[in-house]
Amino acid sequence: MTAVNTPPSSSDTVTPSVTVTGTAQHAAWQRRVLPPVEQVRPGLWSVPVPIPHNPLRYTLCYLFPGAGGVVLVDPGWDSPDGRAALTAGLAAAGAGPDDVAGVVITHTHPDHHGLSGWLRETAGAWVAMHPDEAASMPSRLWQGLTLDDDRAFLRTHGVPAGEVDTIAVDPGQVAALLAMAEPDRYLADGELAPIPDRQVRAVLTPGHTPGHLCLHDAEAGVLLTGDHLLPRISPTIGVHTERDGDPLTDYLAALRRMDAYGEVEALPAHEYRFRGVPDRARQLAAHHDHRAAEILAVLDAVPAPTTWQLAERITWSRGWDQLVGVPRRLALAETVAHLYQLRTAGVVTDSTDTPTHWYRA
Repeated sequence: MTAVNTPPSSSDTVTPSVTVTGTAQHAAWQRRVLPPVEQVRPGLWSVPVPIPHNPLRYTLCYLFPGAGGVVLVDPGWDSPDGRAALTAGLAAAGAGPDDVAGVVITHTHPDHHGLSGWLRETAGAWVAMHPDEAASMPSRLWQGLTLDDDRAFLRTHGVPAGEVDTIAVDPGQVAALLAMAEPDRYLADGELAPIPDRQVRAVLTPGHTPGHLCLHDAEAGVLLTGDHLLPRISPTIGVHTERDGDPLTDYLAALRRMDAYGEVEALPAHEYRFRGVPDRARQLAAHHDHRAAEILAVLDAVPAPTTWQLAERITWSRGWDQLVGVPRRLALAETVAHLYQLRTAGVVTDSTDTPTHWYRA
């Protein structure tokens, strides 16, 4: 199932060849404090909203104030501090929570979509997202799934009996995710977002989630990248249930779409603004190529390994032994995603027994 509170993290970071444009944000990141509220362009504001107990520290919410009210992109995690930070950011832009007309969601992880419900209750704001994102919300994707289903998925991938309960996810324990705000508007690839007096176009970039969107404002020269592209970190691409499909193949295709945005300034959902979108996309693709090569090297060295045996033999920045609980589950999910992508490409094949074993094709 979709990871709970999954930051865009990675097994290892990639040293980016990007030009930092959010210098105040970058300085704040290095000092481990919240960056300032900033007016990035006329009629476009950046507001940091804190994420409790998370190394990413904040989500960058973007505000588009207009005569018909304010449209927000990714309002952030719902907490008292989050509500206060968003309210302060709206005040800097000359507005308040009651002035929010609508919310556009790049994807439905709670550090992006959490405050949408509060804004709907407070201001009657509409909520828009891609149809595939709506279909993948926990309230829909997890429909009918049980803890036993998750245990069976883990056993299929060779998780040892003593580890299964440590990393299994019980849908009954994540009721807050099941209650996240449902959309009342849909935004398809290429469509204009319902932001008055702006030409902000949706760009479908699946992978981190099935219906992840970037948002391109050509006149302003910016691309709101959500978690698809960040300046320093590789977003998590993982498989948590068999319903998740092959997200890494989707992600690599979405990275190739970034060649069209060479001149824009990237406005990501975390860290800081930057330029060099195509280079950063190619760098992330190279990171995944490197990971695939590692997996193939293990396949050449270890006869018919399970997914778990592969995961514990490839490189993790903190070391496999240091990954406990959720981080180990995410590492396994990333390994599954790589294997599924390699299977789609015809490079590897798998057995039909339990646990699954993997081979060179």
